[in-house]
Amino acid sequence: MDIEFLSKLLSIILLDIVLSGDNAVVIALATRKLQPQQRKKAILFGTAGAIILRIVLTVVAVQILVIPFVKIIGGLLLFYIAWDLLKSNGEESDIKSGSTLMAAIRTIIVADFVMSLDNVLAIAGVADGHVGLAAIGLIISIPIIIFGSQLIIKLMDKFPLLVWIGALLIAYTAGTMIVSDKYGEKLVDWTFPAMSHIIPIAFCVLLIIIGLWTKKLQTRNVH
Repeated sequence: MDIEFLSKLLSIILLDIVLSGDNAVVIALATRKLQPQQRKKAILFGTAGAIILRIVLTVVAVQILVIPFVKIIGGLLLFYIAWDLLKSNGEESDIKSGSTLMAAIRTIIVADFVMSLDNVLAIAGVADGHVGLAAIGLIISIPIIIFGSQLIIKLMDKFPLLVWIGALLIAYTAGTMIVSDKYGEKLVDWTFPAMSHIIPIAFCVLLIIIGLWTKKLQTRNVH
Protein backbone atom coordinates (compact mmCIF):
# COMPACT_ATOMS: atom_id res chain seq x y z
CA MET A 1 0.00 0.00 0.00
CA ASP A 2 2.86 2.35 0.89
CA ILE A 3 4.62 1.56 -2.39
CA GLU A 4 1.40 2.28 -4.30
CA PHE A 5 0.98 5.58 -2.43
CA LEU A 6 4.56 6.66 -3.20
CA SER A 7 4.18 5.60 -6.82
CA LYS A 8 1.05 7.73 -7.22
CA LEU A 9 2.67 10.64 -5.38
CA LEU A 10 5.73 10.59 -7.66
CA SER A 11 3.44 10.36 -10.70
CA ILE A 12 1.48 13.43 -9.57
CA ILE A 13 4.69 15.42 -8.88
CA LEU A 14 6.16 14.55 -12.28
CA LEU A 15 2.85 15.23 -14.03
CA ASP A 16 2.49 18.60 -12.32
CA ILE A 17 6.06 19.60 -13.22
CA VAL A 18 5.44 18.77 -16.87
CA LEU A 19 2.06 20.51 -16.91
CA SER A 20 3.37 23.59 -15.08
CA GLY A 21 5.59 24.79 -17.92
CA ASP A 22 2.94 27.26 -19.08
CA ASN A 23 2.33 28.38 -15.49
CA ALA A 24 6.04 29.16 -15.04
CA VAL A 25 5.85 31.31 -18.18
CA VAL A 26 2.87 33.22 -16.75
CA ILE A 27 4.69 33.79 -13.44
CA ALA A 28 7.79 35.00 -15.30
CA LEU A 29 5.84 37.37 -17.54
CA ALA A 30 3.68 38.72 -14.71
CA THR A 31 6.64 39.53 -12.43
CA ARG A 32 9.30 40.57 -14.94
CA LYS A 33 8.84 44.33 -14.37
CA LEU A 34 8.98 44.12 -10.57
CA GLN A 35 11.97 44.88 -8.39
CA PRO A 36 13.78 41.71 -7.14
CA GLN A 37 12.25 41.92 -3.63
CA GLN A 38 8.73 42.50 -4.95
CA ARG A 39 9.25 39.79 -7.55
CA LYS A 40 10.00 37.23 -4.83
CA LYS A 41 6.88 38.28 -2.90
CA ALA A 42 4.68 38.14 -6.00
CA ILE A 43 5.99 34.67 -6.90
CA LEU A 44 5.58 33.42 -3.32
CA PHE A 45 2.05 34.75 -2.71
CA GLY A 46 0.87 34.29 -6.28
CA THR A 47 2.07 30.68 -6.47
CA ALA A 48 0.70 29.87 -2.99
CA GLY A 49 -2.70 31.30 -3.94
CA ALA A 50 -2.63 29.47 -7.26
CA ILE A 51 -1.79 26.13 -5.63
CA ILE A 52 -4.61 26.54 -3.08
CA LEU A 53 -7.03 27.29 -5.90
CA ARG A 54 -5.73 24.31 -7.86
CA ILE A 55 -6.30 21.99 -4.88
CA VAL A 56 -9.87 23.29 -4.55
CA LEU A 57 -10.34 22.84 -8.28
CA THR A 58 -9.06 19.25 -8.08
CA VAL A 59 -11.81 18.43 -5.60
CA VAL A 60 -14.53 19.53 -8.01
CA ALA A 61 -12.66 18.84 -11.28
CA VAL A 62 -15.11 16.33 -12.70
CA GLN A 63 -18.16 18.50 -12.01
CA ILE A 64 -16.57 21.66 -13.43
CA LEU A 65 -15.13 20.19 -16.61
CA VAL A 66 -18.37 18.56 -17.73
CA ILE A 67 -20.16 21.93 -17.70
CA PRO A 68 -20.54 23.15 -21.30
CA PHE A 69 -18.57 26.26 -22.35
CA VAL A 70 -16.30 26.28 -19.25
CA LYS A 71 -13.16 25.64 -21.29
CA ILE A 72 -14.30 28.06 -24.00
CA ILE A 73 -14.73 30.88 -21.47
CA GLY A 74 -11.43 29.93 -19.83
CA GLY A 75 -9.64 29.92 -23.17
CA LEU A 76 -10.91 33.40 -24.04
CA LEU A 77 -9.84 34.70 -20.63
CA LEU A 78 -6.42 33.13 -21.11
CA PHE A 79 -6.05 34.82 -24.51
CA TYR A 80 -6.84 38.16 -22.87
CA ILE A 81 -4.13 37.48 -20.28
CA ALA A 82 -1.61 36.76 -23.07
CA TRP A 83 -2.45 40.08 -24.76
CA ASP A 84 -2.43 42.01 -21.47
CA LEU A 85 1.03 40.66 -20.61
CA LEU A 86 2.36 41.72 -24.02
CA LYS A 87 0.82 45.16 -23.59
CA SER A 88 2.17 45.63 -20.07
CA ASN A 89 5.65 44.55 -21.08
CA GLY A 90 5.71 47.24 -23.75
CA GLU A 91 4.93 50.08 -21.35
CA GLU A 92 7.31 52.12 -19.27
CA SER A 93 6.25 51.26 -15.76
CA ASP A 94 5.39 54.30 -13.65
CA ILE A 95 2.78 52.49 -11.56
CA LYS A 96 3.29 52.42 -7.81
CA SER A 97 5.07 49.28 -6.69
CA GLY A 98 2.19 48.21 -4.44
CA SER A 99 -0.28 48.21 -7.30
CA THR A 100 2.18 46.42 -9.56
CA LEU A 101 2.77 43.74 -6.93
CA MET A 102 -0.95 43.08 -6.47
CA ALA A 103 -1.50 43.06 -10.25
CA ALA A 104 1.25 40.44 -10.66
CA ILE A 105 -0.20 38.27 -7.87
CA ARG A 106 -3.69 38.55 -9.39
CA THR A 107 -2.40 37.63 -12.86
CA ILE A 108 -0.54 34.58 -11.52
CA ILE A 109 -3.57 33.30 -9.59
CA VAL A 110 -6.11 33.90 -12.38
CA ALA A 111 -3.87 32.46 -15.11
CA ASP A 112 -2.98 29.37 -13.07
CA PHE A 113 -6.66 28.82 -12.24
CA VAL A 114 -7.67 29.02 -15.91
CA MET A 115 -4.79 26.88 -17.16
CA SER A 116 -5.43 24.28 -14.46
CA LEU A 117 -8.87 23.56 -15.91
CA ASP A 118 -7.13 21.60 -18.63
CA ASN A 119 -4.67 19.55 -16.56
CA VAL A 120 -6.19 19.16 -13.10
CA LEU A 121 -8.43 16.31 -14.27
CA ALA A 122 -5.32 14.29 -15.16
CA ILE A 123 -3.89 14.87 -11.67
CA ALA A 124 -7.23 13.92 -10.10
CA GLY A 125 -7.22 10.75 -12.20
CA VAL A 126 -3.78 9.69 -10.96
CA ALA A 127 -4.82 10.43 -7.36
CA ASP A 128 -7.81 8.12 -7.89
CA GLY A 129 -10.12 10.28 -5.81
CA HIS A 130 -7.54 10.80 -3.01
CA VAL A 131 -7.64 14.59 -2.56
CA GLY A 132 -4.93 14.56 0.12
CA LEU A 133 -2.56 12.74 -2.21
CA ALA A 134 -3.17 15.28 -4.98
CA ALA A 135 -2.66 18.15 -2.52
CA ILE A 136 0.68 16.75 -1.26
CA GLY A 137 1.92 16.32 -4.83
CA LEU A 138 0.97 19.89 -5.73
CA ILE A 139 2.63 21.34 -2.62
CA ILE A 140 5.89 19.47 -3.28
CA SER A 141 5.93 20.82 -6.84
CA ILE A 142 5.78 24.48 -5.69
CA PRO A 143 9.56 25.03 -5.37
CA ILE A 144 10.08 23.51 -8.81
CA ILE A 145 7.50 25.84 -10.38
CA ILE A 146 9.10 28.83 -8.63
CA PHE A 147 12.58 27.81 -9.81
CA GLY A 148 11.29 27.45 -13.37
CA SER A 149 9.75 30.93 -13.34
CA GLN A 150 12.93 32.58 -12.02
CA LEU A 151 15.03 30.83 -14.67
CA ILE A 152 12.66 32.09 -17.39
CA ILE A 153 12.86 35.64 -15.95
CA LYS A 154 16.68 35.62 -16.28
CA LEU A 155 16.45 34.35 -19.85
CA MET A 156 13.85 36.99 -20.80
CA ASP A 157 16.07 39.77 -19.46
CA LYS A 158 18.77 38.62 -21.89
CA PHE A 159 16.42 37.74 -24.77
CA PRO A 160 13.31 40.05 -24.91
CA LEU A 161 11.93 37.99 -27.82
CA LEU A 162 11.13 35.30 -25.26
CA VAL A 163 8.33 37.54 -23.94
CA TRP A 164 6.57 37.16 -27.28
CA ILE A 165 7.29 33.44 -27.38
CA GLY A 166 5.85 33.05 -23.88
CA ALA A 167 2.72 35.01 -24.75
CA LEU A 168 2.26 32.94 -27.93
CA LEU A 169 2.57 29.77 -25.86
CA ILE A 170 -0.24 31.01 -23.62
CA ALA A 171 -2.37 31.95 -26.65
CA TYR A 172 -1.82 28.48 -28.15
CA THR A 173 -2.89 26.92 -24.84
CA ALA A 174 -6.04 29.08 -24.94
CA GLY A 175 -6.92 27.79 -28.41
CA THR A 176 -6.26 24.21 -27.32
CA MET A 177 -8.59 24.62 -24.35
CA ILE A 178 -11.39 25.89 -26.59
CA VAL A 179 -11.21 22.96 -29.04
CA SER A 180 -11.09 20.50 -26.12
CA ASP A 181 -14.38 21.85 -24.71
CA LYS A 182 -17.47 19.72 -25.31
CA TYR A 183 -18.82 22.18 -27.88
CA GLY A 184 -15.34 22.87 -29.22
CA GLU A 185 -15.04 19.16 -30.03
CA LYS A 186 -18.42 19.34 -31.78
CA LEU A 187 -17.11 22.21 -33.91
CA VAL A 188 -14.15 20.04 -34.91
CA ASP A 189 -16.52 17.16 -35.75
CA TRP A 190 -18.74 19.45 -37.84
CA THR A 191 -15.79 20.79 -39.83
CA PHE A 192 -12.66 18.64 -40.15
CA PRO A 193 -10.09 17.13 -37.74
CA ALA A 194 -7.38 19.64 -38.65
CA MET A 195 -9.52 22.36 -37.05
CA SER A 196 -8.21 21.21 -33.65
CA HIS A 197 -4.76 22.45 -34.77
CA ILE A 198 -5.93 25.41 -36.88
CA ILE A 199 -7.76 27.18 -34.02
CA PRO A 200 -4.75 27.25 -31.60
CA ILE A 201 -2.51 28.47 -34.46
CA ALA A 202 -5.15 31.08 -35.39
CA PHE A 203 -5.06 32.34 -31.80
CA CYS A 204 -1.28 32.79 -32.10
CA VAL A 205 -1.64 34.71 -35.38
CA LEU A 206 -4.39 36.88 -33.87
CA LEU A 207 -2.21 37.65 -30.85
CA ILE A 208 0.67 38.72 -33.11
CA ILE A 209 -1.64 41.06 -35.06
CA ILE A 210 -3.23 42.55 -31.93
CA GLY A 211 0.14 42.71 -30.14
CA LEU A 212 1.84 44.60 -32.98
CA TRP A 213 -1.16 46.93 -33.29
CA THR A 214 -1.05 47.60 -29.53
CA LYS A 215 2.69 48.31 -29.66
CA LYS A 216 2.10 50.74 -32.54
CA LEU A 217 -0.57 52.60 -30.53
CA GLN A 218 1.70 52.72 -27.47
CA THR A 219 4.56 54.17 -29.54
CA ARG A 220 2.21 56.76 -31.06
CA ASN A 221 0.93 57.78 -27.60
CA VAL A 222 4.48 58.16 -26.27
CA HIS A 223 5.37 60.54 -29.11
